[in-house]
Amino acid sequence: MRQKRNMRELVVPVVTLALLLLVWELAVRLGAVPAYLLPGPSDVVRAFIADAPLLATHAGTTLLEAGLGLLIGVMVGFVFAVLMDRFETLYQAFGPIITVSQTIPTVALAPLLVLWFGYGLAPKVLLIVLTTFFPVTVSLVSGFRSVDPDVIDLMRTMNASNLQIFVYAKLPLAMEQFFSGLRISATYAIVGAVIAEWLGGFSGLGVYMTRVRKSFSYDSMFAVITLISLLSLALMKGIDLLARACMPWQRDGRE
Repeated sequence: MRQKRNMRELVVPVVTLALLLLVWELAVRLGAVPAYLLPGPSDVVRAFIADAPLLATHAGTTLLEAGLGLLIGVMVGFVFAVLMDRFETLYQAFGPIITVSQTIPTVALAPLLVLWFGYGLAPKVLLIVLTTFFPVTVSLVSGFRSVDPDVIDLMRTMNASNLQIFVYAKLPLAMEQFFSGLRISATYAIVGAVIAEWLGGFSGLGVYMTRVRKSFSYDSMFAVITLISLLSLALMKGIDLLARACMPWQRDGRE
């Protein structure tokens, strides 16, 4: 029964996607939608294959920016979450500020960062850090504070230190929420890198997207969009695998 359900969960979305692509292709080929405005899937695939070497080069730059920004954002978010959980004053002081910071649009910050730090790697990585640390911080703080107080009281009666309570109670129970926030941050990392590259740079998928848009190569434009989606999905899948490795008790429970 479980195998049948897993097969259905795999087949249904694949069939749905295939039908949508078929309708899209037929709409373009039958003239319902002008091909110069919306190229068909076959045109996008041909552009993807033709531009593959160039896309790979630009994708390497974007992945480097996204990887560095995500790594730094996760570390900053983790430190903030631990400090905010440990010190109530810091939680009250920085909680609202962190929330308000996410109301500032990314596209509004990007030009300022480029103006201040130039067109190199620094402004792009900094923008990704600013967009990725929030989900990690919020999810971790929520996870730390959701631990049953009775568990903490029990450990205190056993003379457990604050570090032991954190390592053996709070951190394991917050892991699931942490990885939920990390999945969101992973998608923000790729998108943030592309947005930063739109505003200036010498390489990257955002730079390439700007160039093909100016040349009205919409098939190449959709090829870049497809690649960005694939990279985001691959990054999320990698995080899922990491979550399974870090939380074996969940895998054992499902099995």
